[in-house]
Amino acid sequence: MRNFRHLYPFRSHYADRNGLKYHYIDEGSGEPVLMLHGNPTWSFYFRNVVKALSPQFRTIVPDHIGCGLSDKPDTQTYDFRLKSRVDDLEYLMDDLDLKKNITLIVHDWGGMIGMLYALRHPEKISRIVIMNTAAFFPPVKKGLPLRLRFIRNLTSLAAPLVLGCNLFAYSALYMASRKGLSQEVKAGLISPYNCPKNRIATLAFVQDIPVCPKDSSYSLVKYADENLHKLSDIPMLICWGRHDFVFDADYLAEWQRRFPHAEAYLFSDAGHYVLEDATAEIISCIMKFLD
Repeated sequence: MRNFRHLYPFRSHYADRNGLKYHYIDEGSGEPVLMLHGNPTWSFYFRNVVKALSPQFRTIVPDHIGCGLSDKPDTQTYDFRLKSRVDDLEYLMDDLDLKKNITLIVHDWGGMIGMLYALRHPEKISRIVIMNTAAFFPPVKKGLPLRLRFIRNLTSLAAPLVLGCNLFAYSALYMASRKGLSQEVKAGLISPYNCPKNRIATLAFVQDIPVCPKDSSYSLVKYADENLHKLSDIPMLICWGRHDFVFDADYLAEWQRRFPHAEAYLFSDAGHYVLEDATAEIISCIMKFLD
């Protein structure tokens, strides 16, 4: 694949998180804008937003442990659970001494992680931008799509495909974008997941999706589901790709039901990687929202 580094010209920063290198971008100055990625992306996903906002804002984009340029531990060293993700983020925000006026931009798993952080510290959050994500249980009794059920429930079969063949990250290059990705962007998105030991997080995120009360992250998702209304006074922007095989129109409707005053845009020719499919339009929406 082609070289992608010119698309991601940012200086790397690292926090020490219990002996693990926790990578993040920290570009620009001013009010902080915190961006949280999902699975199987990394801070590369927000590269164009960082470039657009960093002349006016302090843009901060961490890579979750096991993702991007952060360390990629084994399951004996790190538990890859939702609570640890939120604790990691809280640690980084404390380390950077960010106490107020944070704009939170979230996508995919970043939504659950970010909204749980916001529920811990609502006084620190001034605005929220939502992109194809959830911070509640699936609406209208929706189940997991077949692909996710296979990876989550049939680990003995799925693990060799996800870890050995990079099935999850590789298939996302073709399924998550409506318009298609350039070879350089594909190279950037998949680059951190270049060998089996570097793909543990892509499997673990799916395995951590809670579907019943005995699942380890169920209680935390239940807390988010039941308390999300406490963030209703925070201005919210929703930018949504219509063609998402997981976070479909029912999820968008649920966000709008819970936050009826949110400013919302539906991009009819965009998929799960909505920021790749509607880059300029979403950046324009965000900049107007920040004004």
